[in-house]
Amino acid sequence: MTLKVLIVDDEALARSRLRTLLAECTDPRADVVGEAGNAVQAMEHIQRGQCDLVLLDVHMPGVDGMALAGALRQMEAPPAVVFVTAYAEHAVHAFELEAVDYLTKPVRRERLQQALQKVLRQLSASEQNAHDGGGMGESLIIQERGRSERVALTDVIYLKAELKYITVRTADKEHIYDGALSDLEQRYAHLFVRVHRNALVARRAVRAVEKHNDPVDGEGWTVRLDGVDERLAVSRRQLAAVREALMG
Repeated sequence: MTLKVLIVDDEALARSRLRTLLAECTDPRADVVGEAGNAVQAMEHIQRGQCDLVLLDVHMPGVDGMALAGALRQMEAPPAVVFVTAYAEHAVHAFELEAVDYLTKPVRRERLQQALQKVLRQLSASEQNAHDGGGMGESLIIQERGRSERVALTDVIYLKAELKYITVRTADKEHIYDGALSDLEQRYAHLFVRVHRNALVARRAVRAVEKHNDPVDGEGWTVRLDGVDERLAVSRRQLAAVREALMG
């Protein structure tokens, strides 16, 4: 799929830089369908034709990027928004406005490519949810090392409570999430099943439940998951639920 992209920035040099970077992105490819120097021009572009993604600056004359993103949320089928700005302090507000990602200038091609991949995954998840009669794709907002990132729950393989935090494991990396495992279990029971008092695994990722013998703990059970090599312990209390997820 080729993403149709609108670049919104009041600086022509910044728009040109993004055009160049987008031309270098191949997975997925991106086609710039327009440019806008302010929010009014941007809204005219969006209302006039199809656009998958808006690369949006924050500080612009007149209506700023945050206000434009808020207006886009009111549309029946809004394009995805990725903020591209020199100001890191607006990230939390950006994700409250359901931005897919938040990039700080100067933008690296690799980082832009990651943002495009996130947009593609969200669009794919939204299409699947619409086909299944559901809503928008669900996600977690991860805040670590001074940046915020949206992680789609469809990418998460397991959630594991460790000390005061939760490890969010995807096929690519680990994130640290500040929250309670019990809250996530209650909210996303349709996506995750508890395997142990400290871990939830994605139902779609369960591939096998296997018996093992531990020299210290004796006989026990583990779950094998798609996307990671490690195996998580399954408590006897949760064994039946994990097996049910496997059969489902």
